[in-house]
Amino acid sequence: MSFYKVTEQESNHKDLEKKSVSELVNAMHQEDNNALRAINKVLPNITNLIENLAPKIKKGGRLFYIGAGTSGRLGVLDASECPPTFGTPPEKVVGLVAGGIPALYSSIEIAEDDLNQAWKDLSEYNVNKNDFVIGIAASGTTPYVVGGLKACQEKNISTGCIVCNENSPLSKYADYKIEVIVGPEFLTGSSRLKAGTAQKLILNMISTISMILDGHVRGNKMIDMQMTNAKLNKRARRILMEELGVDEKKADELITEYKSIRSAIDNYSNE
Repeated sequence: MSFYKVTEQESNHKDLEKKSVSELVNAMHQEDNNALRAINKVLPNITNLIENLAPKIKKGGRLFYIGAGTSGRLGVLDASECPPTFGTPPEKVVGLVAGGIPALYSSIEIAEDDLNQAWKDLSEYNVNKNDFVIGIAASGTTPYVVGGLKACQEKNISTGCIVCNENSPLSKYADYKIEVIVGPEFLTGSSRLKAGTAQKLILNMISTISMILDGHVRGNKMIDMQMTNAKLNKRARRILMEELGVDEKKADELITEYKSIRSAIDNYSNE
């Protein structure tokens, strides 16, 4: 199969510095819409990945994201939102970025060139056949990610990928591949733009739907949400008021007593 790196191709938009703000805004919005259309074409692939990931999560397995640069940061972002949103332990969904924590704040591009480092990073978590590892790379060529997925496949650990080129090296090592072809970037080669947007939207689907299937959502409410600030405490009380048909005073009493939306609902139902 031939491999064509569309993410590095020349932008369809010329002379950007000569355009008005309005022209630039509209052109970028047009490209963002292209990202949405590209995702629409791969919904069956996203569905297939989640259907194979969810049983592992339900049985106590973990989800790992590995990536570099923007892709790695997006994985870390998605993973870090799971504990406050779904009440999961931090080790349930883990995001690993080439270069480690410093790479979240500044560019450490050289870190992505090590084929062996991702497996070393995963090994610190004792990754095993109960887990699922997703490699994220717009280009599909990032050595850190390619090496990590290859090592996982060799050890019979389920793998997936989110890439923005067809038939990339990374796809070869993904049991469940998502190739979302967004086309050339507005700014030539800047895959933090619509490639990153597409990756973020797909990650939203993967984590949210997996957690719905794992029982962390009731109706459309985050019943395992962590109440870590005033806004979330108010949201918790609104959820109880809507779910149980109680007033604000009773909702406050339930949250104060049970310290958990789920526990408050379950115990109130049994009263």
